[in-house]
Amino acid sequence: MSGRTGGREVFEYALLRVVPRVERGEQINAGVVVYCRAQSFVAARTHLDEARLLALDPEADVAGVRAALAAVENVCCGGERAGQAAGDDAGRRFRWLVAPRSTVVQPGPVHTGLTRDAEVETERLLDLLVR
Repeated sequence: MSGRTGGREVFEYALLRVVPRVERGEQINAGVVVYCRAQSFVAARTHLDEARLLALDPEADVAGVRAALAAVENVCCGGERAGQAAGDDAGRRFRWLVAPRSTVVQPGPVHTGLTRDAEVETERLLDLLVR
């Protein structure tokens, strides 16, 4: 199959959104989670624009949001930093991270694409969709 896709592999990604007041539904993009099965790759990159967050909710818990975003990155890293997900493979960690939830940090819908390098793709999506 790689020959038909020019050496590119299928990957999946979801945006991480911060919804400071769930009842209002307003959100900002604060990160991206990328998974590529063929490369056994899962990673999250985050960037929190505090000014935008505080514009939506002047009383937002910025430290709490940063901690939640860091937790997503830690789960992607695996090992001890992943907590209960430490023994899970990359696919299980990705699926757990993108499962719908009603919290301040929420995953968006999962999208797909093709890439030669999932690490490079992660940075590209962060720049394109978050920063």
